[in-house]
Amino acid sequence: MKHIIGKSKDLPIVYSCSGCSNIAQMANNIAVKLDRESIAEMSCIAGVGGQVKPLVKKALSGKPIIVIDGCPLQCAKHCLNNIGVEANINVVLTDNGLKKIFHEDYDNETVEHEYKKIKNLVESLEIKS
Repeated sequence: MKHIIGKSKDLPIVYSCSGCSNIAQMANNIAVKLDRESIAEMSCIAGVGGQVKPLVKKALSGKPIIVIDGCPLQCAKHCLNNIGVEANINVVLTDNGLKKIFHEDYDNETVEHEYKKIKNLVESLEIKS
């Protein structure tokens, strides 16, 4: 599915962890894939944490929010909470039995399995136009 300019206004916003562990990069890869397939619009959690005004404004827009964190630290969730935003969907990949490991990646099969589960959650959101 190709992203069509102007259609992102109807999509939920997805934020993800993007740390250096395998699980963090999986979270980021899943968020990017949701964006590229026009299932959600990815925005920048570092900008929210850094109080960058246009990115904070987007987070405060009232659109449904999906957070994909890699581990129990839940950095993306906390960045949003610091500006008073609660996610409609909050996924922590380690809650699914995945292990946080530094200096390596997860296999593509595991990433695709987790992606499909999260995609189903996002598609179940009721979005008001």
